Amino acid sequence: MNASSESGLIDAEIRALGEVAGAMIPENADLGMPGADDPVILRDIACSLGRDLPLVREALMAIAARSRRAFAALDQGSRDTLINDYFAQGGAAATALGRAVLGAYYRDDRVLLALGHEPRPPFPKGYRLEQGDWSLLEPVRRRPSFWRDDRIVTAGEG
Repeated sequence: MNASSESGLIDAEIRALGEVAGAMIPENADLGMPGADDPVILRDIACSLGRDLPLVREALMAIAARSRRAFAALDQGSRDTLINDYFAQGGAAATALGRAVLGAYYRDDRVLLALGHEPRPPFPKGYRLEQGDWSLLEPVRRRPSFWRDDRIVTAGEG
């Protein structure tokens, strides 16, 4: 089974997704980091869209419309500008596209290794985090509660 039949995207959409993902996160050979357009990562992106599929399609169409020609035909600077402008104004579709690309990218073992992390799930071993400055939460703790009313409303009360 190929990525287009698993993802719901057609081949042209997968190519467009690869072009956009590669512009978002290009390969860095010096650091041993693949680009987000790497075939393995691209397949993961495409196959993990789930409920975001309509929004990702919307994002790809909006980016194509803004490019006024094939996105891949634009020079690197134009692609970077277009992507940055789109994400600054793209709303829910841009968020869905970003979440899909970043989620799959940072699941890739090669990326985790290049970042100095063991390529494994965070649990059951967990990861050690240095303690932060908990005093930064004091303004929040002093603020009055605004999420719930303290009284309990039972059925029949209005």
